[in-house]
Amino acid sequence: MDTVTNEVTTRELRSQLSDVLGRAMYAGERIGVTRNGKLAAVVISVEDLEALEAFELAQDLAAYREANSADDGSRVTLEELRAELAQ
Repeated sequence: MDTVTNEVTTRELRSQLSDVLGRAMYAGERIGVTRNGKLAAVVISVEDLEALEAFELAQDLAAYREANSADDGSRVTLEELRAELAQ
C-alpha cells in the first residue's frame, strides 16, 4: 500500500500505542499494523477517515445520478426476472 507512511507490528503497537496515535492524529501519518508479517490494519487520523467517507459518498452520489439519468422507466416483475435468469 503506497499511502502507508510507516509500519509497526502488533507487538510494537501495544507498547507504542500513544506514540502511534499521536503520529496519526497530529502528523497525519498512516501507520500500517502488521501481523505475522502481513498488513492487517492501518491507523489513520479522523480527518483522513472523514475525507475517505466524503469521497465514498461523492462516488455513490455520482453513480446514483448516472443510474437515475439512464433509467428509462421500464420495469420487470420478480417472476419475469427469475424466468429470464433460468434460461
